[in-house]
Amino acid sequence: MKYQRRAKLSVLGSLLILFLASANLFSQSIVVDNLAEKMDLEIQKTMLEGKIPSVAVALVSGDKIVWTGAAGYSNLWARTPAVTSTVYLIGSTFKTMSMYALLQQMEQGKFKLDDRVNDYLEEFKIKGEDSANPVTFRHLLTHTSGLPEAYGAHLVWGTTVPPSLQDYLASSLKLPHPPMTKVIYSNMAYTLVAYLIEKFAGEPYAKYIQENIFNLLEMDDTAFMPRPDMEERLSIPYIIDKKTRHHVPTRRTKADVWPAGVVYGTVLNQANWLIANLNRGVFKEHRFISEATFQEVMTRQYDQFAGPIARGWLNETTGYGLTWWISERNGDKLFAHSGSVSGYTAFIAGNLDKKTGFVILTNGHRSHPHLYKLAIKALDLLE
Repeated sequence: MKYQRRAKLSVLGSLLILFLASANLFSQSIVVDNLAEKMDLEIQKTMLEGKIPSVAVALVSGDKIVWTGAAGYSNLWARTPAVTSTVYLIGSTFKTMSMYALLQQMEQGKFKLDDRVNDYLEEFKIKGEDSANPVTFRHLLTHTSGLPEAYGAHLVWGTTVPPSLQDYLASSLKLPHPPMTKVIYSNMAYTLVAYLIEKFAGEPYAKYIQENIFNLLEMDDTAFMPRPDMEERLSIPYIIDKKTRHHVPTRRTKADVWPAGVVYGTVLNQANWLIANLNRGVFKEHRFISEATFQEVMTRQYDQFAGPIARGWLNETTGYGLTWWISERNGDKLFAHSGSVSGYTAFIAGNLDKKTGFVILTNGHRSHPHLYKLAIKALDLLE
């Protein structure tokens, strides 16, 4: 397969111009055949159908980013064109990074996947647990723990702030349902994962993630708290007004469960994370988890909970591996995860067998079905 280098600037088609008012599509890419032209068209259609103000997209093959593009306005009022360095909330796609960090502790002998989590908690316990049916680490990483979804919003410019991990968990960690009764998408479970990483590693969770995930992946534009230069590139979150059907900006929030996905980043950084997973836990010279652990991550854990997930991804084979959604399509294994915080939707998907992948960040609200369709089209174009 031959790769051709070029930089590309294209104006969105007339339909998208009516919707986004002269938004420009900027692409700096390594183009395979006519991949760029086809992606441009699919992105235009996705933005129009999903009423998405802006997107940043990256396609990966093997250990390289083979195409990037950005379209629309990151700030509709200021008419700021989105670019690949635009900063968005990456949402729950970040949960997959926390999972790696926790499994690094497992590989150091700190715990086993089927150990009872309460046995490792001292300052507080998971309340309401039946000792005959305990919450395990595997349950935390598959949303089968019975812990609630939770969020606990705080306005970024409000008068309240999230409590410490220990204080929040000590007051809130209680089971409304026994483990393994059903899948409950739990932000609280991943807040507990963050606390456990901190406890096992003997250092603050954010510091551990920075040094052992972000830095090694060269994710220099990803952060829990955006630097001033990242804030300068920060997209505005939008929702659709129910009466006018027009975009309106929405409030920025922090959350009690901030480790579950209140993280800011760029699509180029997300592409590096995708590369690490397509290459079985390796990015450049850094191996993040062992091959055996990686195989466990990419194995659907519970057949009884199989089926389309998170507003419709992908088919009846879909289910949780360890944090990643795992599916089969046309004989290939796919992994994926979305991220959604008010005014933002993110998505990342990879074909493990073909080593191709797609990642998108947007300031569109709850745009999941549209991003899923675009992901499949992009993966097919990469074949």
